[in-house]
Amino acid sequence: MNLTLKVWRQKNNVDKGRFVTYNVTEISPEMSFLEMFDVLNERLIREGHDPIAFDHDCREGICGMCSMHINGRPHGPWKSTTVCQLHMRAFKDGETIVVEPWRSKGFPVIKDLMVDRSAFDRIIQAGGYISVNTGNAVDGNTIPIDKDKADLSFAAASCIACGACVAACKNSSAMLFMSAKVAHLALLPQGGPERKIRVLNMVAQMDKEGFGSCTFTGACEAVCPKDISITNISRLNAEYLTAGFTIQK
Repeated sequence: MNLTLKVWRQKNNVDKGRFVTYNVTEISPEMSFLEMFDVLNERLIREGHDPIAFDHDCREGICGMCSMHINGRPHGPWKSTTVCQLHMRAFKDGETIVVEPWRSKGFPVIKDLMVDRSAFDRIIQAGGYISVNTGNAVDGNTIPIDKDKADLSFAAASCIACGACVAACKNSSAMLFMSAKVAHLALLPQGGPERKIRVLNMVAQMDKEGFGSCTFTGACEAVCPKDISITNISRLNAEYLTAGFTIQK
């Protein structure tokens, strides 16, 4: 395959940035999108140019690092797929592919396609934990949990914090991410002790980080590589209202 890439290049978070066009040739359809970038970067290094900076880690669709906006869609054209699991057979020979970083105030660009997503870490730190006994580990079945709630909690916990929901949202809202983190703990008895203060603190931190409000259009759910449901946002809103009315500050 021969392809034309229009890649966003930006030296740092104060640089204006611009699109740069690259032609790549003899790309195997079985390559992943990141492997295609590896080939391009090896060529750029041989030619004495600065390689394109992009985030990656496990390349197994688990870590959420491979944050790229491809042809206007976070993680590219395939549904429920991260960039590292997106293969070049998703594109046509001779196609032009536009690649950008996430666009959000909460995700400032570090360089090229890399953005700073530490805002997500700070949101989790604001309340995404549970009280635990630091003694001996208890048996996994000590606390009976309803199967339906366990399944819903597990589905929410599959969020990999990649930020695609923020990138897709017209308001750059982080509600899908945060609702997944709130829901997977609120549904389990282990999350009960901090249940109310958790949601209040996490919402406050999200607002502090500069993410926008949710208008429930569903764009976030449509691009989520782990198919996190927006019903979690409804659960988050209910948790927030309940906590706001009942918690003693």
